[in-house]
Amino acid sequence: MKKEDVILRGLIYNEEVSLAVADTTALVNEAIRVHGLSPLAAAALGRTLTVAAYMCSSLKTEGSALSVSVKGDGAGGAIYVSGDKALHMRGYIENPQAALPPNALGKLDVGGCVGKEGYLSVVRDDGENQPFVGTTPLVSGEIGEDFAAYFAYSEQLPTAIAVGVRISKEGKCLGAGGVFLQPLPGAGEESIQKAEKAIGQFSAVSSLLESMSAEELAEKYFGNVTFYKQKPEYKCKCSRNYIEGILAAMGEKEIRSIIAEQGKISVHCHYCNTDYEFSPEEAEKIIERSRG
Repeated sequence: MKKEDVILRGLIYNEEVSLAVADTTALVNEAIRVHGLSPLAAAALGRTLTVAAYMCSSLKTEGSALSVSVKGDGAGGAIYVSGDKALHMRGYIENPQAALPPNALGKLDVGGCVGKEGYLSVVRDDGENQPFVGTTPLVSGEIGEDFAAYFAYSEQLPTAIAVGVRISKEGKCLGAGGVFLQPLPGAGEESIQKAEKAIGQFSAVSSLLESMSAEELAEKYFGNVTFYKQKPEYKCKCSRNYIEGILAAMGEKEIRSIIAEQGKISVHCHYCNTDYEFSPEEAEKIIERSRG
């Protein structure tokens, strides 16, 4: 039976530690389809999509959203991911065909794809018009370690993260996801030590998710836990109407300037790799509608 993507959230260790188990295999495969990603680029973007989906699963209010930027000096260039409370995720990497020799362990060199020099930035909008912005330097480019550092230093929330993406030779994602352990305020030392020890079991989390569901993984390693389930999916919010609204907001002067210079208006959405074109006649209709 085909597995569906899911994020499971629950409490373990006397309800002192928050546990999340994510299976994002379909999410990563859709990103591969949309962007034509190389295996290396798929692994880097896929890891970022997975952690961002986990972060979105804790957004509180309707209309809240989150954006992540990973800007390193690696072969893949910058990575951008956005999502919302509904776990509608989208993202892209500047060099979708990035390729490097395997690392010392014979695996995809995600650290080399992302780079070690640079920063990770998160913008979280909880719908109250006061976005939280946090930025930390990259630690290794391995994504999981970089986000763990972000949680510790920017949000003061120590978080153990194991995240991975397994790509076949044919370029298909065989397994992707992560395990996230976050001690709650006031958690006892014993629970914290259990969490630190537990995360070491998931260095090959993508391989585990290739052969079992998120529910099976959680039960095998953590026993009977009551989970809250959420389903992430790759979904861009752009549409032709949405782009028309953005153009209308630019104003008549700017629209006419672009038409005069280019003969048309072309807009590319990086998140879903879609091009939108507007003829001079269509631009005039947008101007008319913007006048109300």
